[in-house]
Amino acid sequence: MQKELEPLWNKCVAFHGHACGGLAVGFRAALYAMELLGIDRGAVDEELVCISESDACGVDAIQALLSCTVGKGNLLFNLQGKNAFSFYRRSDGKSFRLVLLATPDKTKQERHDWLMDGDYHEMFAVKEAKQPLPEKARIFKSCMCSRCGESFAESFAHLQNGEIVCPACFSPYTRGL
Repeated sequence: MQKELEPLWNKCVAFHGHACGGLAVGFRAALYAMELLGIDRGAVDEELVCISESDACGVDAIQALLSCTVGKGNLLFNLQGKNAFSFYRRSDGKSFRLVLLATPDKTKQERHDWLMDGDYHEMFAVKEAKQPLPEKARIFKSCMCSRCGESFAESFAHLQNGEIVCPACFSPYTRGL
């Protein structure tokens, strides 16, 4: 690994808890995204958004380096089981999707070495982002579930038998389908 990248890699490892190939995928995707966006730091607020198509290790590198987090509302998931990340910049609408390319001709060790030392330009296909720029995160009023008595966000409310219920207490009518 290039010496100047070691502090960034170590930040990812510290956040994730250990070094692994999955983390390296996210690390390289984050570096590539930073280059394509022309930035050298992560998001302070929601000016940068990432939609990850996986909930695997690589997402932790996105969080550590780009400051895209679920809590801020600028890390979203569209789980497809793919090593693919869509990035959006709110200020100018720039967006793109990075998709990890297949490496069928590499052994596990060769793939690991490639992820750690290879050129991320050769690791990812740069494609058009599939989804439009997500709206900014909103803060919703709280509701009280009439069944369990717990407070929850209004956007999750269901009306059942004339009562407001939370998703956990809601019994959908599916007729077994």
